[in-house]
Amino acid sequence: MITGNLFIVAAPSGAGKTSLVRELLTRDGRVRLSVSYTTRAARPGEEDGRDYHFVSRERFSAMRDAGEFLESAEVYGNFYGTSEQWIRNAMAAGDDILLEIDWQGAAQVRRLFPQAIGVFIVPPSLDVLHQRLTGRGQDSHAVIEHRMAAAREDISHVGEFDYVIINDDFSVAVEDLGAVFRAQRLTATRQLAQHALLFTQFNS
Repeated sequence: MITGNLFIVAAPSGAGKTSLVRELLTRDGRVRLSVSYTTRAARPGEEDGRDYHFVSRERFSAMRDAGEFLESAEVYGNFYGTSEQWIRNAMAAGDDILLEIDWQGAAQVRRLFPQAIGVFIVPPSLDVLHQRLTGRGQDSHAVIEHRMAAAREDISHVGEFDYVIINDDFSVAVEDLGAVFRAQRLTATRQLAQHALLFTQFNS
């Protein structure tokens, strides 16, 4: 049975991961975004069920204790988790799934899904990253400095991923991200399985 691909896209805060993923989803109708659960408050413009499932700490803890999460992590004092059952059902239906998580979550996912394809998004420099975080106008100086320190730690795990995209030119980065998804659908193993009848004709 042909199952969908599982893609993991990770990046330090401010690298542009969310914008890249949103643009990819508008271009590639074959990708479904896994909507994570989180205990953090919604930011301006975010919608429950579209960007995240916003839940209380009590509900998150209950779901985690019940083993409902494929992965979960604490990031900047808030908790995030991915529904394991939803991922398995979507992949079984043949859908390509995108997980937008951090490196810690990626490591947890790979233990259960070693075939998952990891993509890490990197800013072109620490100076540019600082400018992007400051330009948001959402965080205090202390929070920004904390995020900068966390970014160094995040980027130290880049070698754990299969692909690395440097988000300097947004349009180029989107094309690069899309290329990773397209290439994974064209592997010999997947093509032979999906088009078995065609190749049987060639070999007859």
